[in-house]
Amino acid sequence: MAARWSSENVVVEFRDSQATAMSVDCLGQHAVLSGRRFLYIVSLDAPFEGHRKISRQSKWDIGAVQWNPHDSFAHYFAASSNQRVDLYKWKDGSGEVSTTLQGHTRVISDLDWAVFEPDLLVTSSVDTYIYIWDIKDTRKPTVALSAVAGASQVKWNKKNANCLATSHDGDVRIWDKRKPSTAVEYLAAHLSKIHGLDWHPDSEHILATSSQDNSVKFWDYRQPRKYLNILPCQVPVWKARYTPFSNGLVTVMVPQLRRENSLLLWNVFDLNTPVHTFVGHDDVVLEFQWRKQKEGSKDYQLVTWSRDQTLRMWRVDSQMQRLCANDILDGVDEFIESIALLPEPEKTLHTQDTDHQHNSSHGEEEVLKEDPPSSLLEEKKSEQLGLPQTLQQEFSLINVQIRNVNVEMDAADRSCTVSVHCSNHRVKMLVKFPAQYPNHAAPSFQFINPTTITSTMKAKLLKILKDTSLQKVKRNQSCLEPCLRQLVSCLESFVNQEDSASSNPFALPNSVTPPLPTFARVTTAYGSYQDANIPFPRTSGARFCGAGYLVYFTRPMTMHRAVSPTEPTPSAKNGIT
Repeated sequence: MAARWSSENVVVEFRDSQATAMSVDCLGQHAVLSGRRFLYIVSLDAPFEGHRKISRQSKWDIGAVQWNPHDSFAHYFAASSNQRVDLYKWKDGSGEVSTTLQGHTRVISDLDWAVFEPDLLVTSSVDTYIYIWDIKDTRKPTVALSAVAGASQVKWNKKNANCLATSHDGDVRIWDKRKPSTAVEYLAAHLSKIHGLDWHPDSEHILATSSQDNSVKFWDYRQPRKYLNILPCQVPVWKARYTPFSNGLVTVMVPQLRRENSLLLWNVFDLNTPVHTFVGHDDVVLEFQWRKQKEGSKDYQLVTWSRDQTLRMWRVDSQMQRLCANDILDGVDEFIESIALLPEPEKTLHTQDTDHQHNSSHGEEEVLKEDPPSSLLEEKKSEQLGLPQTLQQEFSLINVQIRNVNVEMDAADRSCTVSVHCSNHRVKMLVKFPAQYPNHAAPSFQFINPTTITSTMKAKLLKILKDTSLQKVKRNQSCLEPCLRQLVSCLESFVNQEDSASSNPFALPNSVTPPLPTFARVTTAYGSYQDANIPFPRTSGARFCGAGYLVYFTRPMTMHRAVSPTEPTPSAKNGIT
């Protein structure tokens, strides 16, 4: 072990530890580094004066480790290894295993101590079960939550003692531990695996998800169909966590080539660029946590552990904290009141039997139950919060890789120009969006030169586009990308019918019906904005079930010959999901 000081942080090297997980205790005094052979207990007040070891006998690495967050139980921490969780007791400079939790049949993916009850610990596993344990009686879990797919992350809500969230591939489930039979809400959050979950420290309804799809999304689980905001990144995001001060967020990237090892600090109300970058680690950051603020100090410390086997403590002073402040909005409660609605209040965790927990929430719910004009809400979001307007957000997320389509977007003029090439035909169209769009206000479509299709074909395309847009804006949903897909698929259908008619002059004319969107030809960078809740159809796959069997499915060879090459691929609504 070696240590060195710099002007901004402390660097401690543990070259022989091979630790894969790290946790900081709630008192800010110790950090535990978890390796295969030893657990290293480091004093954060004097990290260069040596460390203590706890020997462990296991052929499995530790997957997750966490100290108990309550001061009275600050000497306990839990560490998961394969299918078991060991509870360690650290006191007077020595540590040992006090008890072991055994119940999962597959590897444990994550664990989290309860924020309000020091005796409760939740664990998630690949075996599709989420267990809540009471450490006073460790013979079996007190609550068992069952999901169809294995959970990779589990986190207790920081404001509601009964609420927790789990991630399953790209989806998130919200649970009430008093109602373990089924999840109370479901979020189709990402199209790729979710690596990190974090609840907002001041609001029980807000959480952030970080994913392999190069994005961080912010959610109000009462509005599961639409995220509040998105942070697009250039590489997969390993973790995204709120700061204990102001409105900050810290992210760690996991690039495939492992060339970016920095931590980024963001202001959640201005996600255009990070406000600070923590540069220093030579390899991927495996874990980062905030140390408890010292009494009388205005500075915070961020503790990080990297695959380069160094522990770093970064100083975050008052000036850096002010970069994450929002001068317009003092608290997250006003943020919720300005953008959140309760279309289905019976699904929230504010039931009649929880009135004693949040007496002050009744006023907020009354505000949310009102139905203010949507245009006013959009104006509040854009002017007060600095969030992108709906049209700007739609333009930024539009899929620009649709075949034979070119889109030129002008958010200031609230219009876009669409050019489509198909065979010998060319269509150029001007789309204008009214100020109320997409709240019951559909855009207008106008053909402009050079457009080579016939008047009859123009009329049919306009009808299809109008019907598609009206169907979306009636539900206050954006419609540009579905309209582009309909435009391309319908135009290809017209061309195919013309070709077949010219090759067979005796064929009877058929009425043209709009085909299904050709989802197979669409590839997205950050996931489709419009169909974020509809996964792409799968033709093969395999998964272990709860009983330990491997179940797989595949597409029979006969289906490859039966499907016409011009037949559009069905969406997941009609196919295998």
